[in-house]
Amino acid sequence: MRASASGSSGSSGSSGRRPEGEHEVRGHVFRDEGGGAPDEAEAPPPPPAVKPPRVTWRKLTFLPVVLIAVLLATWLWFEQADLDALTRNALSNGQVSKALWQHIQLTVISTFFVLVIAIPLGVLLTRRMFRRATPAAMALANMGQATPAIGLLALLVIWLGIGRRAALIGIIAYAVLPVLSNTIAGLKANDPTLLEAARGIGMSPLGVLTRVELPLAVPLILAGVRTALVLNVGTATLATFGGGGGLGVLITTGITSQRMPVLVVGSVLTVVLALLVDWLASLAELLLRPRGLEAGP
Repeated sequence: MRASASGSSGSSGSSGRRPEGEHEVRGHVFRDEGGGAPDEAEAPPPPPAVKPPRVTWRKLTFLPVVLIAVLLATWLWFEQADLDALTRNALSNGQVSKALWQHIQLTVISTFFVLVIAIPLGVLLTRRMFRRATPAAMALANMGQATPAIGLLALLVIWLGIGRRAALIGIIAYAVLPVLSNTIAGLKANDPTLLEAARGIGMSPLGVLTRVELPLAVPLILAGVRTALVLNVGTATLATFGGGGGLGVLITTGITSQRMPVLVVGSVLTVVLALLVDWLASLAELLLRPRGLEAGP
């Protein structure tokens, strides 16, 4: 603020109107700095930050392109290879597609039962009434994975006989541990104050579990499911020793008959299937993660 000259005061007073930005205090006329200039328009609020997409185009395309390239290279190699009668017999009449379909069935069925067993059991073991049983359940699950898969399958075949049932039980026992341990860890990692707040607003115990605890534990549970899926794909190759079929049939046939093309087909398809399952599980892990748990930009 600055005082204007006394002459200004008189002139402004005689006109009856004071210029914009001037005002008088006890006979002294003051003018605001920058008076007369129009008010600057308020800056518009910044636009809301756009969160990056959960799944990028690289995530969607890179691994499938690599797997298609591997399969194409394998097919071109077979087109140029000189296959004998035994190799053609092992790979013809739909033997490859049959083994692949059996392998997928073993993986899907075993993973379904792993989820049905491990997630409810993990929830149950985090309840106050059953917490004392957690060490025994974890020890049993550890035994299932610590036992060599081929030895466990042999014991099940002796007990249950040759067939898919023994193979499925062995695969399930081998894959329960990661899902069970991650479910328990995810539920125990929840903030107690959030659970207490949910109870304080009148939510039932089932509501707290389904609407607060499980959504917060989803990332860890999905990580365990992803691990179990890859384990199941690998362990299913051993189902052939119990009469369960799968791509292990091609692998063992290639080894015992010393036919490299048959071994290559079984091995390449097993690796491609494992990578494909892991890729699909990673997409599910990204898409099913609650949006509230995502880091801000």
